[in-house]
Amino acid sequence: MALYRKYRPATFAEVVGQEHVTEPLSTALAAHRINHAYLFSGPRGCGKTSSARILARSLNCEQGPTPTPCGECDSCVALAPNGPGSVDVVELDAASHGGVNDTRELREHAFYTPAQSRYRIFIIDEAHMVSKEGFNALLKIVEEPPEHLIFVFATTEPDKVLATIRSRTHHYPFRLLAPRTMRGLIEGILASEDVEIDDAVFPLVIRAGGGSPRDTLSVLDQLLAGADGNRVHYPQALALLGATDVALIDDAVDALAAGDAAALFGAVESVVDAGHDPRRFAIDLLERFRDLIVLQAVPDAASRGVVDAPGDVLDRMREQMVRVGPATLARYAEVVHAGLGEMRGATAPRLLLEVVCARLLMPSASDTEAALLQRVERIETRLDISIPAGEAAVSAAPPLADKQYTRKTPALTPQTATPDAPPARPISAPSPTPEPEPEPEPGLQIEPESEPPPQPPLPASEPPAPEPEPATAPAAASATSATSAGGPAEPSAADVRKVWSTVRDKVRERSRTTEVMLSGAIVRVVQDGTLILAHESAPLAKRLSEQRNADVIRDALKDLLGVDWRVRCELGVGMPAAEADAVAPEPESDPVDERRAEEDGMIAEVGRDDAAPRRDPEEAALELLQTELGARRIDG
Repeated sequence: MALYRKYRPATFAEVVGQEHVTEPLSTALAAHRINHAYLFSGPRGCGKTSSARILARSLNCEQGPTPTPCGECDSCVALAPNGPGSVDVVELDAASHGGVNDTRELREHAFYTPAQSRYRIFIIDEAHMVSKEGFNALLKIVEEPPEHLIFVFATTEPDKVLATIRSRTHHYPFRLLAPRTMRGLIEGILASEDVEIDDAVFPLVIRAGGGSPRDTLSVLDQLLAGADGNRVHYPQALALLGATDVALIDDAVDALAAGDAAALFGAVESVVDAGHDPRRFAIDLLERFRDLIVLQAVPDAASRGVVDAPGDVLDRMREQMVRVGPATLARYAEVVHAGLGEMRGATAPRLLLEVVCARLLMPSASDTEAALLQRVERIETRLDISIPAGEAAVSAAPPLADKQYTRKTPALTPQTATPDAPPARPISAPSPTPEPEPEPEPGLQIEPESEPPPQPPLPASEPPAPEPEPATAPAAASATSATSAGGPAEPSAADVRKVWSTVRDKVRERSRTTEVMLSGAIVRVVQDGTLILAHESAPLAKRLSEQRNADVIRDALKDLLGVDWRVRCELGVGMPAAEADAVAPEPESDPVDERRAEEDGMIAEVGRDDAAPRRDPEEAALELLQTELGARRIDG
């Protein structure tokens, strides 16, 4: 005997997963609140007809109406799951007896009193198949039935039941079983049958049954029929049910996470070689994306029963959800779902599956919202914008000095001075009250941004200013030694600052992302063939020090200055005195020469100071992405 018939429930207490229906019905039966018509609706195989038979058994039990039939009286024995049936309980299939003549005949027999039971009960299965004329023929008797008559309509489509009849019934909707509930039902039946199955077989059986107890037991019955030695093995169930091997799903997801096109198409080739249906593989892949999305949103989804998978598969899924972001998973699911619609009825499903895989690998080929979110997510991941530890490191960084000094950046414009004017104050952050000018520490000198203009003649009473000694500037000393040796002088950090905007243009030609990260970087020092940069963001400083970004900056410097320096970026915005290129104090400048230099482009663009607004790297990345999207639309 089939399992779904062998284990059909005999009481409401044995009905699994429909407590929202069985408990109200049991309460009504115990209180003898009986209605003359009931409507049981829900998906196929979820217990509608079985519950209608249990209701008839409970109503006609000699101790009833009762929610717990005795199982010993004639009515209970006749209406048992495998009993012969009762003459007072008529079960009709409306799919073959839904015409007007059938319903008229049913109406004529309905007026007869029951032969040996308390109630005469008509169970009409597939009630939505009754024709409109048939419902009209039943309408009068359903509205005003005799006291001994009860109707039970069972249907998968309650909206097709005549609204007038539906309004006269007590409607109880049945539901599909949750995976955890279904697993408990299967384990109980396996224990009764003394059969064991591999843990990985449970998800296959539950998914094949689709939440329907009857369909799930039919699948399980098929596996048990071919079991060898009272045990069902995973390979046997996998081949019989036509499901995709979990290893192939893992290979496809890992390939997508790594952006490896060869591995992804290799997984498709393995699916075809194993004889699997490409459409079934797409469905299983979509289910994996769903599980990963749920695990990201609900970390304890496995313990709640929302995600059903063996322990080793859950461990692999947790690793995969860390490598693939939620926006990327959402787009993957959207693309595969659209591809499934195209694969329905296709003559070349493998070709369409490969096209779907190509779409998964190219988010830039689409301008949809999901594709845009995936690209933004990639930029955020690449730049480590949203790492809290990086922000904490920046905020926890100690100040470089208690006093504020002028930064050695190309943003410092020489100030106009007159013989009677006081010395220029260093640029610092604005403060609500004027502060006294700080005394520069020994060894910390302000580096000029350009060649000093000729100094105006001083009064005769004052001695001329002493010339700066080359020994105080390491960069100048190195340049002097190189010149004395007969070779060209190596550029110093000051030379790099003068052309820093041009260097960034060269970097932009090679990598727009690297150029965006340089927006907050400054040139600190050139030391032992290494250009040392400083950045106020710890994550971006780390990214700029990576080999691929450092090589881009190195190539730009080689192209512009002809130097072959290594590049390293450190955390901080100031420059220690030991690393600064000390030069002579900033000379006074002539307003006429300054304007001429500004017109000739010799003065660098104004840089950032402590009071200037800083550009958010995330905003710069988003602006870059919008620029790329606009360029693609224009090119397209």
